[in-house]
Amino acid sequence: MNSEKEPKSAMIASRETSDADDNGETLLPDADLHAEGFRKTRLAQRAALAEDYVELIADLIESGQEARQVDIAARLGVAQPTVARMLDRLAADGLVHRKPYRSVFLTDAGRQIAEESRERHQTVEAFLRSLGVSAATARVDAEGIEHHVSAETLEAFRRALARVR
Repeated sequence: MNSEKEPKSAMIASRETSDADDNGETLLPDADLHAEGFRKTRLAQRAALAEDYVELIADLIESGQEARQVDIAARLGVAQPTVARMLDRLAADGLVHRKPYRSVFLTDAGRQIAEESRERHQTVEAFLRSLGVSAATARVDAEGIEHHVSAETLEAFRRALARVR
């Protein structure tokens, strides 16, 4: 089957397992294995979202602004109730602290995550720019890549950047 016409779900399934039936058709992986893959993806997405929030909060504070719920919502393009729920979760995870009608502040753990996320973002963005990607596109693409790049790949990006400089 041509992958351009093949449904996305079929392409994903064929990548997840090499098992095939007697007709060469790809079989679904074991249900527990399949569920584990989706569970890991959800956890990674949740972590990426938390990293985005703490990185933005750090950026707002470091730029001399307050990290208010309304500002976070505007910069992330989401509704204030969405931000409120996420801030509750970040507070429960020990990454932020806040008081009613006041700014949001990062804990030491939140600052550490923000710094690590920012450093990954800067490395990925610089690597993309070194390939000739425009500044605007590199910034947007780095925002997605930074959360999913492995330590090994990130180190390869750094080595490549060192050779270019």
